[in-house]
Amino acid sequence: MNRIVRQSNSVLILAIALMGSFVSCQQHPVEIFIAPTGNDNASGTRAQPVLTFEKANEIAALLSGKKEVHIILSDGMYYLPSTVVFTPEHSGSEKYPVIVRAANEGKAIISGGDKLHLDWEPYKNGIYKASVSKDVIIDQLYINGDRQRMARFPNAADGKNVFDAWDLVHTGDPDPGNDPLDAERVASWSQPEGAYVHAMHKSLWGDMHWLVTGKNADGSLALEGGWQNNRPSPMHPRYRMVENIFEELDAPGEWYYNKDEKTLYYYPPPGVDLASATIEIVRLKHLIEFRGTKEKPVRFIRLEGLVFRHAARTFMENKEPLLRSDWTIYRGGGVLFDGAEDCTVSDCVFDQLGGNSIFVNNYNRRISIKSCYIHHSGANGIAFAGDPEMVRSPLFRYGKQDFERMERTPGPKGDNYPSDCMVEDCLITMTGRDEKQTAAVQISMSHEITVRHASIYDVPRAGINISEGTFGGHVIEYCDVFNTVLETGDHGSFNSWGRDRFWTPDINETVKEVEKQPDLPTLDMLAPNTIRNSRWRCDHGWDIDLDDGSTWYFIYNNVLLNGGLKMREGYYRTATNNIILNNSLHPHVWYPNSGDIFKHNIVFGAYRPAIMQRGIAPDGQWGAELDSNLFATNHADRMKFSQNGCDEHSLVGNPLFVDAETGDFRVQDQSPALQIGFQNFPMNAFGVVSEKLRKIAKQPEIPKPMLSDTGGPGSVYQLFGASVKNVETPGEQSAAGLEDIRGVVLLHVPEHSALKKQGFQTGDVIVKFEGADIKNFAQLQDATQAIQFKEGMEFGIIRNQLEQNLIWK
Repeated sequence: MNRIVRQSNSVLILAIALMGSFVSCQQHPVEIFIAPTGNDNASGTRAQPVLTFEKANEIAALLSGKKEVHIILSDGMYYLPSTVVFTPEHSGSEKYPVIVRAANEGKAIISGGDKLHLDWEPYKNGIYKASVSKDVIIDQLYINGDRQRMARFPNAADGKNVFDAWDLVHTGDPDPGNDPLDAERVASWSQPEGAYVHAMHKSLWGDMHWLVTGKNADGSLALEGGWQNNRPSPMHPRYRMVENIFEELDAPGEWYYNKDEKTLYYYPPPGVDLASATIEIVRLKHLIEFRGTKEKPVRFIRLEGLVFRHAARTFMENKEPLLRSDWTIYRGGGVLFDGAEDCTVSDCVFDQLGGNSIFVNNYNRRISIKSCYIHHSGANGIAFAGDPEMVRSPLFRYGKQDFERMERTPGPKGDNYPSDCMVEDCLITMTGRDEKQTAAVQISMSHEITVRHASIYDVPRAGINISEGTFGGHVIEYCDVFNTVLETGDHGSFNSWGRDRFWTPDINETVKEVEKQPDLPTLDMLAPNTIRNSRWRCDHGWDIDLDDGSTWYFIYNNVLLNGGLKMREGYYRTATNNIILNNSLHPHVWYPNSGDIFKHNIVFGAYRPAIMQRGIAPDGQWGAELDSNLFATNHADRMKFSQNGCDEHSLVGNPLFVDAETGDFRVQDQSPALQIGFQNFPMNAFGVVSEKLRKIAKQPEIPKPMLSDTGGPGSVYQLFGASVKNVETPGEQSAAGLEDIRGVVLLHVPEHSALKKQGFQTGDVIVKFEGADIKNFAQLQDATQAIQFKEGMEFGIIRNQLEQNLIWK
């Protein structure tokens, strides 16, 4: 007890001394220095730094709120013995903040790992081994600062990990002989316990992961996991891999740790000298946490100029489902905010962290993440997620709403969610290295999150994802987002859905409920979402994808470079003054009287609808207004949907861009775009703004505008009195809920047609006939003509994204 008192007294004396040294210089902050060679019995001055965060925080806690306090980290590596936790007792104030900063930006490295000192010896076939004296778990291995691969199969292809080789996903299946679960291969593994199986969702809607616990009686792997996707499916038959198998250690850069023998095996690539190499492993999941409550938050603490490395992977703890989505989430990250206000992370680097780099969890206000470089995150770059207990009548699985029992009070139940937070001037790239159902910026059950001047690229799924309408008010502006959806499918550079209280898969049921209660679509939203002044490109989906139920959006002053604008069923979307290069609007399954507006835009082709017959109002009208646009192709494209009240006042012509080759898509003074109400907006404000980030940020490929008809939807055929066409685009595939592009979609089934009498409906997709797969209309036509129609013939169809059979009567 006396020793504790003496320690407390010494800290108090030191704090008084530090504070008193500045009495005559009130404008100067109190400085507490930390160094890798420091001593926690030292005074904390520049000449006598302390060693640990704990000691610096202990000193700072006695001064915080009374003086501006700077905790200054000297150059070097800081291997944390445990997570650094800031509590309300460490808080600063608006006048006297607490600033934790590097003495020299980028030179102080915060690590959740440990350094190993090993004596390597040759093993065989280019592999080396070393005994590990420490009692450790090795989930990640870093050699000279770069993360290495666990021993795995299939091996890297052209220097890439097969699991994250997006060129394989989008240019063709990998070699079917590379199935890691092949029975003969599995039989060759003596001790697979502790291995992991990683697989893509069957429909490429993210991924799933399993821990191998042993072998079953039949020789197959015993697996635990697969919970990482909220719309479960069997694992993809091709896109899957296994890692942490000793017998698969056969490629440079791979490693395996035998924990029973405490032996590390490593196959060094050319140029790696193990005698001098820095060997590091990972221990901690979280490096820094801000832990407070709404009643007593952590306030006014800033992290500046630091580098964060070596946080553990968390894919097996990614279990919590988000609201009616494909997503699950792990509430943690390299830096975790949970109950904080007015705190900032700025000018920091997040380098190869194993899970989420930054997670803003539940109640947080005015959290700012500015001028950071976030790369090679295992999961999300930055994630905001609120408490589902704040959501009224929450549902967690894709499916029907119970309108009879649903609560109809507007807004959230409380305020336990992130609000008024900012991501600004951040470069975020190569996220989702381990988890594919992730985003560079993920927003769920949050309010008024602003993402501004972000450069985002080379990611497996969306660059920015808004999970649902709860609780709206988000602003996405001046962003540059491209090279997205590289390892998955059916998504966009910006992606959202809005499966809120009003939404149910049956379009007609939603329409009836909204007719009874017109404010139903916005019950969960406190304010609309805005996407503006940004540049988007997606080569494997849509540039902007407003998916199921996305409601109350304002989308203006955007340049869409490739994938177009998809607006699936929802309400009150207004898209104006956008440039959609070599593509157009994709209206999918709209509700009648949706209130959607699309005007003053420049488009390159006819609209590309999917199952829009459901969205036709009694007078044939689509939305509230689709008009006053410029078609850069031809009059046929402009008039294609005139029967739906579209584009009576739109024009056709060359937009006359200022300099399309360099990406300056402002229009010249004589452009016909100005006649339809288009207004120029800046083309030099996309992405990061700080000089250090601009120097390293990539730029998207700028396409050449195609000022002629680029195709549009394919031919329409007649089948027993109904209008049909082939499923030909990812948009039509998505609308139908198909796993791949195949089948014949029924565009319009009149009441008195033969198909209607047999139970077919508009929007059905014929995918089988008499048990045989149907890929297109020609195949269906050949099959039906080959036999006489008779009672009992079986059609396989997709309806409301569910497969069922219809028997011809």
